[in-house]
Amino acid sequence: MEKIKHSHVAVRDVKLHVAEIGEGPKVVVFLHGFPEIWYTWRHQMIGVADAGYRAIAFDFRGYGLSDQPLDPEKGSFADLVEDVVSLLDALGIAKAFLVGKDFGALPAYLVAAVKPERICGVITLGIPFMLPGPSIIPTHLFPRGFYVLRWQEPGRAEADFGRLDVKTVIRNIYILFSKSEVPVAGDDQEIMDLVDESTPLPPWFSEEDLAAYASLYEKSGFRFALQVPYRSMGKEYAIADPKVTAPALLIMGEKDYVLKFPGMEDYIRTGQVKHFVPNLDVTFMPEGSHFVHEQLPEQVNSLVVDFLNKQNI
Repeated sequence: MEKIKHSHVAVRDVKLHVAEIGEGPKVVVFLHGFPEIWYTWRHQMIGVADAGYRAIAFDFRGYGLSDQPLDPEKGSFADLVEDVVSLLDALGIAKAFLVGKDFGALPAYLVAAVKPERICGVITLGIPFMLPGPSIIPTHLFPRGFYVLRWQEPGRAEADFGRLDVKTVIRNIYILFSKSEVPVAGDDQEIMDLVDESTPLPPWFSEEDLAAYASLYEKSGFRFALQVPYRSMGKEYAIADPKVTAPALLIMGEKDYVLKFPGMEDYIRTGQVKHFVPNLDVTFMPEGSHFVHEQLPEQVNSLVVDFLNKQNI
């Protein structure tokens, strides 16, 4: 089988680490979430390449083997949107499918909204269309110990994570985010305290996988990751009446803790999300967790490839 190739591509003010496999005019670009990296898409890249597509996954700026921006604390979702478009330009790609997981769903939809001529379709996992801005996380509806609120506090996650090595931080977040409960710490706890060190990794996530993630985050640290998404998600993204007209698919695990965010399940199941994404199909996977693409890769690959093949480019 052909191997995944790695390169660095100059995009705006940084060089992005890019992984790719497969050939052909039809391109699929994968956008990771947190605590992920390009490697989170290892199963899907091979799946779409085997189906005849060119698969590209990259580390966002400030993540993994991509460069840190000069001023990480000024980073925002607008940077990620511009990076995706600039990466397509740099690689000479006129149009592509975007696949986004977790916070990677936001730039996937935003690129499709602001540059519709560049996008063939959008697939997101775990997160429906959401617009960065003050209302993205209605803080008054969440407990004080909610992990997003904790990580938005300057210095708090840094102190919490800093007690442990990078590998343990990734391990703890993977275990925590694999559960179906929303991660919430008590007043006398930090988020890292929610995972017992004797808890095993999920069965679909190996020690080798953990080592691959850890080696990439050891290079980048968590500085930019805490800024984007967590500390910048409340910053308004300037777009009036956003609409994603491209064909779209949302894959949602029914055991994904995100489904328990106040209003989230209603927003998806009642079709309110289609106000923004009128051509959206939604597939619920009964056993799916927040990491459904790693947990059930064959099923997710099948859904992704079916969607890609249905679109006439």
